[in-house]
Amino acid sequence: MSAMDRDLAGFTLLQVTPALDTGGVERTTLDIADAVVKAGGRALVASRGGRMETELASVGGQLVRLPMDSKNPLIQAQNASRLLTLIRTEKVDLVHVRSRAPAFAGLWAAQQAKLPTVATYHGLYNAKTSLKRWYNGVMTRTDRVIANSEFTRAHILATHKIAPEKVISIPRGVDLRRFDPAKVTKDRVDSLRRLFRGEGDFDVPLFLLAGRLTRWKGQAFLIDAIAAAVLSGAPPISVAFAGDDQGRHAYREELEGKIALNGLADRVRIVGHCDDMPAAYLAADFAVVPSLEPEAFGRTAVEPQAMGIPVLAANHGGTAETVVAGETGWLASPGSVTDWAISLSRAAQCPLTLRQKMGEAGRARVAALYSREAMCSQTLKIYRDLWSQRHG
Repeated sequence: MSAMDRDLAGFTLLQVTPALDTGGVERTTLDIADAVVKAGGRALVASRGGRMETELASVGGQLVRLPMDSKNPLIQAQNASRLLTLIRTEKVDLVHVRSRAPAFAGLWAAQQAKLPTVATYHGLYNAKTSLKRWYNGVMTRTDRVIANSEFTRAHILATHKIAPEKVISIPRGVDLRRFDPAKVTKDRVDSLRRLFRGEGDFDVPLFLLAGRLTRWKGQAFLIDAIAAAVLSGAPPISVAFAGDDQGRHAYREELEGKIALNGLADRVRIVGHCDDMPAAYLAADFAVVPSLEPEAFGRTAVEPQAMGIPVLAANHGGTAETVVAGETGWLASPGSVTDWAISLSRAAQCPLTLRQKMGEAGRARVAALYSREAMCSQTLKIYRDLWSQRHG
């Protein structure tokens, strides 16, 4: 960070987010908490908590445990009252909301305390009714709105009546100190390679799909594409799905049945949540992001590039910004089994020298455009500007 980013002594930030389990929202929440503390401020996070709360404490952030994940209006009304008390007790200077349901509570409390507010639009929040548009619009009723990609910013401006100067595009950042191939030991990689491949052939190209098990992320679709590739006589590939089902047990069972039905048990594995994603990407030959709906940003297309791994992604949304076809990976038509079957085969047959060249280009591009430092610096600038305005 620059010297400018170390002048937040006396500043207290309150971030409001549903939970701290896993995902891009949670990771960004922790990154910003860490940056605020390093800049001399205090970082509070109102949340249900979760597996990442220990990490929050380790960077100097403070968890305020509240049921912010609830969509029950009565519970959110109680949260609003508790947040107002928290704001007054802890002398909070700015409130940053990161999800719609808890945003109602967070913004009400901030308005009562006459505090500046920021929202990050982490998703696209599509709406088919005026009521849903009003509900989604809570994320634009703040002093500044952060869009996590140019794609998301365009969506916000097209959907909501908001002044363009209030909406600022700040791409999600990758911690290049953590996602550094040179810092990952061989033992870590080998352990995950065995997990991902099981009894499969270690010479077969391995694709890693990282992300929670949910239909729009494309796991079921990818199985269909792999089956189509097999029927076409394409060379064999392996795929690992790394992510929780988060209670979607029926979907996981559907995936397992689809794998068995297509005779892909030795090629497709569901390995569950993975904490060591830097090693996970190095344990694979390629990352794959077949999302059926546009990703607002697509962290799982950027992190592997930081590790020097080429990416095959759907050609829409944020991934169309972060993956450069022919340079850092490949882009395939969203939802097209035929195009994905061809693209998987094409990537699998990519010569090692070209893969390495793509990996180097991807890492350089992430360092230039998607670093954690750049994201934190731009976000803290927004905080600093609003804090300064509040104090005249």
